[in-house]
Amino acid sequence: MNAGDIAWVLVASSLIMLMTPAVGLFYGGMVRRKNVLSTIMLSFSVLVLITVQWVLFGYSLAFGPDLGHMIGKLDWAGLYGVGLAAEKNYAAGIPHLAFMLFQMKFAVITPALISGAFVERIRFSSFLIFCFLWSTFVYDPMAHWMWATNGWLHNLGALDFAGGTVIHVMSGVAALAIALVIRKRKGFGQIPMEPSNVLLTLIGVVLLWFGWFGFNGGSALAANGTAVYAIVTTNIAAAAAALTWMFLSWRHSRPSVIGVATGAVAGLVAITPACGYVDAPAAMIIGIVASLVSYNCIKLRNRLNIDESLDVWACHGMAGTWGAIATGIFASKAVNPAGADGLLYGNVHLFMVQVASVLVAWIFSFVMTILIAKAIDVCHGLSVGHSEEEVGLDIAQHGEELYAGL
Repeated sequence: MNAGDIAWVLVASSLIMLMTPAVGLFYGGMVRRKNVLSTIMLSFSVLVLITVQWVLFGYSLAFGPDLGHMIGKLDWAGLYGVGLAAEKNYAAGIPHLAFMLFQMKFAVITPALISGAFVERIRFSSFLIFCFLWSTFVYDPMAHWMWATNGWLHNLGALDFAGGTVIHVMSGVAALAIALVIRKRKGFGQIPMEPSNVLLTLIGVVLLWFGWFGFNGGSALAANGTAVYAIVTTNIAAAAAALTWMFLSWRHSRPSVIGVATGAVAGLVAITPACGYVDAPAAMIIGIVASLVSYNCIKLRNRLNIDESLDVWACHGMAGTWGAIATGIFASKAVNPAGADGLLYGNVHLFMVQVASVLVAWIFSFVMTILIAKAIDVCHGLSVGHSEEEVGLDIAQHGEELYAGL
């Protein structure tokens, strides 16, 4: 094993861990004052809940010995047999336990991303049930299909370097699906729902951008040239997307701070599946197009009057969709010999496989999320009552508030 590789993967895992509370800050700044703590709590609770789920059986379902190319067996439940020896199928240069830890952070942040769809009205207990069920029956199987040895999408040749399809497309589509099930916020479209703290949102984005270097660079699972490419292309795409969004918002009104922050996130999302397979010019194109796609999807969502509170679908689902397809266009074996050439280099097959994998992610996530959300709504109730919503979820659900006395 390589000590440098081990150190890098441990650092990258720590950077990704920071991203989950950063999501809470990013979302928390965009909700009303009475719901800031409850919004941040959604992300923090996912960190503890899915860590336990992953150790008990989630990791084994996602990466355990293959069962019919669809799911992992429970051989590694409770981390049985997952120790300091390398697991040659995934990362020969680091301990199996380190690979498990790195993948845990991906599993944690994915349901946290979905939380932006229903902030200010979700029952906390219902959210915990949803996250547990969604991670078990949606995220874990998809991770197995795409990343596990003999997963069926993996066998088709689908590429997803750091989770553009598995994490962002899946979470973004789930956000749209559950927004169609849960009731709208009281007064949605009729009364102003202004952000409580734009600075909080900006701090969240800065921490997300910083953590994303571990998210994408760490996915090389080694301190090597592929990690360098991943980090460089990540930074380029985020900057290009943020700049594009700034000009888009400036053209229609003023250069919005939240707009620039959202653009950066869209660029980070879009480059995630491609970061270890594309060069700098491709990364810039991916970032620019990501902003155009997400910006216009937000406008579409507004026209359709869908209360998907913080535009997870537009920024993660649609930017992730573009990024996964762009991987099939711009991927180059000159950048990463372990990858494949894309459409730009004459490989139509990779492009078609990428489109197919996105369609699978869309259908699977949407249908499963609808089923899980409706079941919870019938059996337990998804949303709080109107009186609790009026008071605010900080007090109604947690008995605390951020701005008490101010």
